[in-house]
Amino acid sequence: MNEELYDKARDAAANAYAPYSNFHVGAVVVADDGRVFEGCNVENAAYGSGICAEGNAISSAAASGVRKIDTVVIACLDAGECYPCGNCRQLMREFSVDTVVVQDGSGALRVHSFDEILPHSFGPDSLGDG
Repeated sequence: MNEELYDKARDAAANAYAPYSNFHVGAVVVADDGRVFEGCNVENAAYGSGICAEGNAISSAAASGVRKIDTVVIACLDAGECYPCGNCRQLMREFSVDTVVVQDGSGALRVHSFDEILPHSFGPDSLGDG
C-alpha cells in the first residue's frame, strides 16, 4: 500500500506551487479511520507565509475533523530524499502520527516510526492534566 500512497503523493507534488525554490513536494496522510488527504507545498514571495506539503495535507485532514493520523507519505519530484522539516515533524506529533514513509536517495521507500523522525518529542497527550 505504501507504493500506491507514494504514487498519490507524487501526483500531489506535481500540483505544487513552487516558483521560487522549484522544489515540488507532495504528501498524503492516512487518518486513523482510513480516509486519505493530499497536500502539496505552496510557496509565497513572503517566504515564511508558504506551507509545506505535509502541513497542507494535515490541515486538510484537520478541517475534515481528523484528530489522529496513522501514516504520512512524502514525495519530492526534485530530490532523491525528502524528509519533513522540524515544523512539520512537530505538527505530525500533534496528530499522533505513527508512520512516516519517504523515498531515500536510492529510490527505495523507507518506512520510519514517528519516534525515529522526532525522538523524545512532546505533544498534547504528554502534557498531562495541567
